[in-house]
Amino acid sequence: MQFRHPKHDLYIPDETEPWTALRRVTHLGIVSHQDDLEIAAYHGITECFHSKDQWFGGVVVTNGSGSPRKGPYASYTDEEMQQVRLVEQRKAAYVGEYSIMAQLGYPSSEVKQPRHAPLVEDLKFILEHTQPKILYLHNPCDRHDTHIATFLRCLEALRELPPEMRPETVYGCEVWRKLDWLLNDDKVMLWVDKHPHMLRPLLGVFDSQISGGKRYDLAEEGLRHSNATYFDSHTTDKTSLLTFAMDLTPLTKDDSLCPVEYAVNYVKRLEGDVRDRVKKFM
Repeated sequence: MQFRHPKHDLYIPDETEPWTALRRVTHLGIVSHQDDLEIAAYHGITECFHSKDQWFGGVVVTNGSGSPRKGPYASYTDEEMQQVRLVEQRKAAYVGEYSIMAQLGYPSSEVKQPRHAPLVEDLKFILEHTQPKILYLHNPCDRHDTHIATFLRCLEALRELPPEMRPETVYGCEVWRKLDWLLNDDKVMLWVDKHPHMLRPLLGVFDSQISGGKRYDLAEEGLRHSNATYFDSHTTDKTSLLTFAMDLTPLTKDDSLCPVEYAVNYVKRLEGDVRDRVKKFM
């Protein structure tokens, strides 16, 4: 099981034989950076935690270079930071009991190249051999360029698979542009209250980010409580922790759908809702 970039890393927390670990995956997350999984695909991680028949698999496509650093990491070179972030991601995989953790090691500049063959082939290989029921990706309205590029490389890989090998459900998840702005009918509500104690330890292992001045652990916990409370003004809360996603499954069922138009249509529906609501009372 060899991936194409020389900096790739494969980690199996329970030391199961690699092919078995890959094929038992039921929930798969593919993201750009170390710690994106624990934010975007937290639903899948907790759904599989301690489960006997569900397993989470994680894929991080970039090498973690260029991350901000200060405090104890201020003097680290880019190479040293890449190694720190690789180890931190392994720690998260161990804490979350992932089936498999693949870090593909590509620089962001390569991920941003349309149809970058080595990366698309790596992603296709993983998707072919896991065939997950649920796939968690970045959403196409995210405001991080590398996240958008990663989403598009994943879509390219998915569309090279025969329909019967594609996931049943594909979610576009929150990281750098949250999805509370979606119309309620467009929101996929992912309840993440199954193991509420897991969020802080999963994100807490990314010390290079937290010590570097980004309290993702606190921010994500607060956001999920906020989503649950502010989801609807006329009902009582049904869960205390909630994250939102887009349903990207249609993009993987119909290859003629344009991802640009698919994403923009969410914004158009919001525009129409705002216009109609204001005009109603004029």
